[in-house]
Amino acid sequence: MAAAIAIAVLGASLALNGVFRGWVWLVPAITTVCIVALVLAVLRTLRAPSLLTALGGLVALVFILDFTFFRQQSLAGFIPSGATFDTLGQFLRRAGDTVVSETAPVAPNAGIVFVACASLGLVVVLMDALAVPLGMPATSGVGLLAILVFPATIKPQGAGLLGFLAAALGFIVILGCSQWFAPDSRLQSDNARGTGQLKRSVVIGAAALALGLLLPLAIPGFERGTFPVGSRLNPWGVSNGLNPMITLGNSLRNPTGDGRFTYATSSTAPVYLRSVTIDKFDGDTWAPDDREASRRIGPGRMAPDYPLPSELVRQLTVVDTGQFTSPYLPVPYAPTAVNGLSGRWSWDPATLSIRGEDSTTRNQQYTVYSALPALTSAALAQANARPTSISQDFIQLPSNVPDIVKNTANTVTAGANGNYAKAMAIQDYLRSSQFSYSLQAPVQGGYDGNGMSVLADFLQQKSGYCVHFASAMAVMARLKGIPSRIAVGYAPGHATGATVAVAGQEPLPEFAVDARDAHAWPELYFEGVGWVAFEPTPSRGVVPSYASDPVAPGGPSTKLHEENLTPGAATPAPSVPAVPQLAGPGAGSGSGAGSWTVLYVVAGALLLAALAASPRMFRSGIRGRRLRPAPSRDSAALAWAELQDLATDYGVPPDPSETPRRFAERLRNSVALGASDDVGQHAVASLAGDFERQRYGPPDGPARKSAEQGDRTAAVRIAAVRTTFRRNASWFAAFRAEWLPPSLMSRRRR
Repeated sequence: MAAAIAIAVLGASLALNGVFRGWVWLVPAITTVCIVALVLAVLRTLRAPSLLTALGGLVALVFILDFTFFRQQSLAGFIPSGATFDTLGQFLRRAGDTVVSETAPVAPNAGIVFVACASLGLVVVLMDALAVPLGMPATSGVGLLAILVFPATIKPQGAGLLGFLAAALGFIVILGCSQWFAPDSRLQSDNARGTGQLKRSVVIGAAALALGLLLPLAIPGFERGTFPVGSRLNPWGVSNGLNPMITLGNSLRNPTGDGRFTYATSSTAPVYLRSVTIDKFDGDTWAPDDREASRRIGPGRMAPDYPLPSELVRQLTVVDTGQFTSPYLPVPYAPTAVNGLSGRWSWDPATLSIRGEDSTTRNQQYTVYSALPALTSAALAQANARPTSISQDFIQLPSNVPDIVKNTANTVTAGANGNYAKAMAIQDYLRSSQFSYSLQAPVQGGYDGNGMSVLADFLQQKSGYCVHFASAMAVMARLKGIPSRIAVGYAPGHATGATVAVAGQEPLPEFAVDARDAHAWPELYFEGVGWVAFEPTPSRGVVPSYASDPVAPGGPSTKLHEENLTPGAATPAPSVPAVPQLAGPGAGSGSGAGSWTVLYVVAGALLLAALAASPRMFRSGIRGRRLRPAPSRDSAALAWAELQDLATDYGVPPDPSETPRRFAERLRNSVALGASDDVGQHAVASLAGDFERQRYGPPDGPARKSAEQGDRTAAVRIAAVRTTFRRNASWFAAFRAEWLPPSLMSRRRR
């Protein structure tokens, strides 16, 4: 059983390929799973109590994880010490940052691989406890489901067929192993190990597979393709709002545009709505820093912790979030006050991001007052003083910046004098014709995310979406000494054609945004001016007027964007470069798509029919094995067991305290059999007599030989009883007995 569980867990873990980049994580995963399973097997062989066996498995998990990941910090290489726990904290923080700031496939750093191995080891202990001491091997599949759910919700391609089939095969092995050593007493009498159990396991596995294929048809979120590689539910996606950097790509790739909300603004320029600021750079990835110690409660009055110029442009924005749900509040930058919120909210003076403490954005209607510096290219060109009014965290860089990033920053800004000129050079380079906007190329190329290695791949491939462009500009700005950060939120969206009445104002034009408008853009700090937004992503959003001139030779024109994104005009659809589509289910259009749809409908109907017929087929299989003539079998006992199950199916179950003769007498007097049916009456009496002679007669006497001769007619007698039952039963009772037989739920011992 331990080997079966190890096979199942490792098979299901193959679905993690694509969550992690490459296969480096597989070796420690195999080591962890096999060691834990081996220790559980040894302890059970030594007849250790179940609780002690489970504890032994957990101890083995601690030792193998310690030996694999913390050998240098441990006593004797596998016993935890104080230094081990310090390193463990670093690993967990690293894993947390990876989850928050990266998208699949992520680099298999030690922290995230440690978490994966620990989780797989715990699943082994859980499944072993369910399968052996608790005697619920089928329920152990919950552990495999837990492994598959994670890649199914993270990877753009789903869990993947390889991991799903490997997990299904492992589950069948577990069921077969459990039936081999704990067979169903209704099938055999003297053999401690059941034969034909693999077939039963295959039937159960096929039924589970059919259920897995059909269940998505009834669950919202599986609109396209087939399980497990089609569309899927995404608990961290747009239905729960915007979780920075991990779901931005998935949100943009969402064709349905979930998470819709509306806003109306007095601004004459397109409005970006910021949700959260990504400003922490730990050397590998960007991540948000919520600054818990400095957050302030109540956004009714807000001000940044850095000085602002005297000339400000003020605007008013009214937001209705509807069903959009997120812990961070989308607001135009820079908010000075937010009114109308329900619940408790806090804000960060360094970034002015607003977060709910006991509330979310769901069903919120609020008014945002904001003030921005009056920015011009001339004013920014003169703001070259060394930044002293903000934290140096915004200029921090790791020591392992790839050479391609450094060389690109130096080449692009060569000859640029001043921070503004350098910022414009970087923006114009990223918006030039050398780069293309693509949602699919990063996924297909394996560099989706915002880590340093991802950034290096992006600058080499020159194709990506807003996360890559924003990260590239922010990192290159820091390399040139300009403080930077990344804002995550929403591009201006599109006009709905409606207006919103606001007291003391002319009716304001209304705009709508959804997941497809999710966006990230860099903000650079200029001393005496404040944080200034730039737009390096081609074909997305709008380039601000202060950053639209000059344009790099061959770069895209921004006039079209500005004209079409002013309030009251519709936003044009981004001109995304065409990306070759992968062939497969759901691909194509016209008659091809229709053909796939017909095939899915037919396949679904066939699977549904097979699932509905599985109880009848399973029951027929049990009956056939019992009545199949074979030497050296307790044939009379098997025929008697079949008679008892048949009577149970038609509403006359046996009583454990009854003798065979008493049960036969009660059955012959029942309505189900009918007192006037001589054939049925004779068949029951003959089956009871054969069972009594074979069970209680001498081993080698004439009675036993007579019982062996009666085996030839046992199938005929059972058929006669079954025919009589069907004739006397109502249509509902006959349907239940044949298609939903109650005897399948019985675990009687003969």
